[in-house]
Amino acid sequence: MQDRPTKLKEYQTYIDGKWCDASSGKKFQTFDPYTGEPWALIPECDAKDVGTACEAAWRAFDKGPWPAMSQTARGKLLRRIGGLIEKHAEHLAQIEVRDNGKLMSEMHAQTKYLPEWFYYYGGLADKIQGAVVPSDRPDHFTYTLKEPVGVCAFITPWNSPLMLVGWKLAPALAAGCTVIIKPSEFTTASLLEFMKLVIEPAEVPPGVINVVTGYGAVVGEPLVTHPKVAKVAFTGGTATGARVNELAAKTFKKVSLELGGKSPNIVFDDCILDDAVSGAISGIFAATGQTCIAGSRLLLQESIHDQFVEKLVAMAKQARLGDPSKLETQVGPVTTPPQYAKILSYIDIAKGEGAKCVLGGGPATKEEGGGKYFVKPTIFTGVNNKMRIAQEEVFGPVLSVIKFRDEEEAVAIANDIAYGLGAGIWTQSVRRATSVSKRIRAGTVWVNTYRAVSFLMPFGGYKASGLGRENGAEAIEGYLQTKSVWINNGPGGGNPFIMKTS
Repeated sequence: MQDRPTKLKEYQTYIDGKWCDASSGKKFQTFDPYTGEPWALIPECDAKDVGTACEAAWRAFDKGPWPAMSQTARGKLLRRIGGLIEKHAEHLAQIEVRDNGKLMSEMHAQTKYLPEWFYYYGGLADKIQGAVVPSDRPDHFTYTLKEPVGVCAFITPWNSPLMLVGWKLAPALAAGCTVIIKPSEFTTASLLEFMKLVIEPAEVPPGVINVVTGYGAVVGEPLVTHPKVAKVAFTGGTATGARVNELAAKTFKKVSLELGGKSPNIVFDDCILDDAVSGAISGIFAATGQTCIAGSRLLLQESIHDQFVEKLVAMAKQARLGDPSKLETQVGPVTTPPQYAKILSYIDIAKGEGAKCVLGGGPATKEEGGGKYFVKPTIFTGVNNKMRIAQEEVFGPVLSVIKFRDEEEAVAIANDIAYGLGAGIWTQSVRRATSVSKRIRAGTVWVNTYRAVSFLMPFGGYKASGLGRENGAEAIEGYLQTKSVWINNGPGGGNPFIMKTS
């Protein structure tokens, strides 16, 4: 178990290259989800701090060393950031675990992998290029330029704080944008440690990266509506994402949204059974269900349903709950008290709807390895796709099992949902893998695997799961705009008021 000192650590926020308190002087506590105890104090920023950060980001974008920096130099800076993340990956993971309660095995894997985003986009920075366009006017030379959109606002969630910042920050910096980051009020500490250990030593110019900490309504809305902000990138719930989109649209800001999911994990009777059982477990319980791509709807073909459920329950029963800082722990706490209450309420809803609880179904006691905010891994069978437990995002360790007859019904059930973020398919048929992948309306489809992500592969949703894409070469386009340039190499300017004479 990692050392958990009783004295609260005090943080400052980071604006215009300086560490500072909130203008109000207020701070709020951040809590350890495992113990339920406060461990640090975070500045409680407000609209005044947002304004200061936006002005700093605009100055840094408009003049000074950042816009004068070559694309190649920006790439080198991104690679320096990647190297510093590698150096401090373990410490950053420890802070993440302390603040959000997810497993050390998962958080350390994320922080170790995160440098790859900065290396990748560092390599792309000087490959951003426009094009010479053939002109149908003989005297004109025409070409395009790719230019940064400007100041970008990032609003990030509590479930994978640094990873989801990195997905936005690396392509934005490669494009030449400046940013203001508003982390979740529940998990702010790791970003502030990141600024101290990575961004300052990397010698990022003042104002290029700014952080405003605090509550959503007080900080988030002024950030989204600020006139100096050109783009908003948001990861979080669908309802909040809709509000962000509405506010941003009033001033025609570019928006990317990575929102909720209720992903189908479809198991056909020609699967490798043990692999699919393991995939179903990792798809929903590995992150305590606190991931937008959780395979929370398990679709089982009728012929293997009973055998699969028996194996699934037997494996899930073995889960070791406990201190997330210990590597042997397999299920950690729920990150926030409101989310804990929400998960328990959905378990009650499922029982009320007539779903059969075959595992878990409530809080985990200390004797079972639980702590302050633990929910037992929970499996419901007898679920039909019209139930709320099958249609609404729980964001917890709760699995809904749904039977299907054949491929047609599986696809129909999979698509009968407001969301379209991810989906899984378990089959040994190449024909089925390719045809079903094409028919499912989701941004990512995994075949005989689940929850795999990479800096190389675009990520994003269909339908209510969002707008735009993160990761891959496609992501950088979201931080660029295209300028068309016409150069007349011929005579005159085509003045319509000059009379032509014969």
